Parts: sequence; structure tokens; C-alpha cells
Amino acid sequence: MDFTPDKYKALIQSLKDCGYSFVTFCQYSAGVAESTKENGPVSKTVVLRHDVDKLPFNSLQFARLEADLGVKSTYYFRTVPCSWNEKVIEEIAALGHEIGYHYECMDTCHGNVDAAFADFVSNLEKFRDLTPVLTICMHGSPRSQFDNRDLWKKYSYKDLGIIAEPYIDVDFSKMFYLTDTGRRWDGYKVSVRDKIPGFQEIWENSGLVFHSTSDILKALKQKNRNYSFSGSNRVCFFPETIMITTHPQRWNVFGVRWMKELLLQKLKNFVKFFVVSVRHR
Repeated sequence: MDFTPDKYKALIQSLKDCGYSFVTFCQYSAGVAESTKENGPVSKTVVLRHDVDKLPFNSLQFARLEADLGVKSTYYFRTVPCSWNEKVIEEIAALGHEIGYHYECMDTCHGNVDAAFADFVSNLEKFRDLTPVLTICMHGSPRSQFDNRDLWKKYSYKDLGIIAEPYIDVDFSKMFYLTDTGRRWDGYKVSVRDKIPGFQEIWENSGLVFHSTSDILKALKQKNRNYSFSGSNRVCFFPETIMITTHPQRWNVFGVRWMKELLLQKLKNFVKFFVVSVRHR
């Protein structure tokens, strides 16, 4: 059964068993890597990121599970009612995880850049009243005509003490990207914005395409797997540096909510496929 808390726990445990170290996006951006007492710096790194689009208590469940496993990750909250929950934010931060801002100001301000920046600053202050915020990540709605990253064509988030944004500051020639967008790990095929153009094709040609969580678990167990990364052929267990993005509302104990999410995502994927097809004509 996929997209359950137990399956997520199996994924994290498998990565740990393979020798991966987990860092927040802030730590990665600042060049901070965890070390082991025996072997010094860890070369295998996972940047674990969660977009809290809705159902914040699902994210709290993830945060507690990760804390039990000794793992740190980053949680990006929106400021809309279905995501924003101050008690959840504070508890996740208290568990040692990073809190970031999942901004969508160009959407909410209908493309007005100046209004969007003022909204961003106001919302950032709300976050910082609760916990430090040093990284941000855009929210990409497939129904919106606006790209929230366009805000930074006029303004600079670094002037606000923000050190990084994953879709702007990460060199994906050095990092493999996995996301559960569309409730599948190959959902980039129907995604409007949660994908990495250019590199996605390289990863696909290298066989680094996974549909289910079980597919990832199987790949992690394979040794000496050949693949091409950053334009050169080499032998590796699995990419050494990975960013994994999840949407915790998609991960539920099997039952009514699990079935509802499955059916809803199938419908959304159909709509997104249509939107992507139209935009590429």
C-alpha cells in the first residue's frame, strides 16, 4: 500500500540504512553537512522538503515520525487557512525541523508585483513572530497564469535575510530531484511547475524514473547501478545528493481519506495533463 505513513517511514529508514545523511534546506544552502564520528563528513546527502499545501496535522505526523528516526527536514507553510496553523508550526520547529514560507503572492495579488512584495513582507513577519525563517519556496498552482518566482525579477529576497529558494538557488546538475507531485514519483510528466526542465530529461534517459515508493525502495537496494549523471557515466549505488519533496496531505492511513486523495489526484492529474498540453502547443 503506497502513500501511507508506514510507507514513508520505510523510505526514510531505507535511505538511512544506505548511509544517507539528512539536512534541512537551510543547512544545505549554508554548506552545513552532518558528520559521523567514525568517518568524518558524510558524502551521501538527502535534503528533505515538505510543502504544506493543506492538512497541517499530516505534516505534524511526518515531523514527529522523522524526529523519532533522528531526521531533520524542512516544512514550507502557506499563509492560507488550509495550511497555516501556528501551533503546528511551533511544534514542528520545536522538534528541530526548519520552517519556511511557501509563498504565492503573485497569485493572490493577481500579478501586481508591488502588491505581491508588500504581501510577502507582511507574511514573512508573521512567520518570524513564531520561528526564524531563512529559506522560502514558491507554491505553483496549475490553475494560475502567474509564476510566483517572477516576484524576484524586480525585488530581492536576500535583502530580507532569506538565503535561498530551491527553484532558484539549487544547481540541479549536482542534485537529483524527487517529488511526489500528483501522488506519484513521476508526476513531473503532468506537472505545470514542480519539475526541473532540462535535467528531468537527463534523469529519465539515465533510468532515474520511479512511479511508486516501492520502485525507489527497490532501486536503493541495487548495488553498482549504472547511470549517467551530470553528463558523465559512472557507477553508483544511487545519486549521492538528493532533494526529496513531499506533500504530506497525500500520505494517509488506508481508509476514506486515503481513497479520497487517490481519486482526487487522478482527476487533478488529468486536468494538469490538459493544461500542460495546451501550454506547449
